[in-house]
Amino acid sequence: MIRLFVALRPPPAIRQSLLDIMEGVPVARWQDDDQLHVTLRFVGEVERPVAEDVAVALSQIVAPVPSVSLAGVGRFEKRGRTDTLWAGVTPHDALAALHRKVDQACVRAGLAPEHRAYLPHITVARLARSAGVDPAIDHWIADHAGMASPLFPLTHLVLYQSHLGRDGATYEPVARWALGT
Repeated sequence: MIRLFVALRPPPAIRQSLLDIMEGVPVARWQDDDQLHVTLRFVGEVERPVAEDVAVALSQIVAPVPSVSLAGVGRFEKRGRTDTLWAGVTPHDALAALHRKVDQACVRAGLAPEHRAYLPHITVARLARSAGVDPAIDHWIADHAGMASPLFPLTHLVLYQSHLGRDGATYEPVARWALGT
């Protein structure tokens, strides 16, 4: 089985600006440079033939290069506990349109359609279930609420393989396609 997701990779300067804010929450497991991306669709665990069908379907996507900017930070919670810190990206329209195209390609490859609402973001940290409530999280969000950047292009659609390990996931790009061509 292969665990896959489809994403866009921000340029180096944007990734560096995100790396620069990754401090101040002792319970956070900060992402490293190789983990910074905007997810378009989580595929999950699939057999190799399905993965190959997904790659073929993704290779046929024609879409303009989305230009976005960083826009604030936030958190995702599960059962009242913060489990993810993220940086927002805006505007959403081009990303939402690309998300729909990726989802349609995955459906053509035999996967079920995505039913979750799409919220474009870049995960910057994950927090263990045992982290509990930490006031440093609220401080970090307040300190970086005004996070912003100039517009930047997301030029390639990337199919990643996710390898789960004791220290979290590592991501390996397995295929990439230029957008806007």
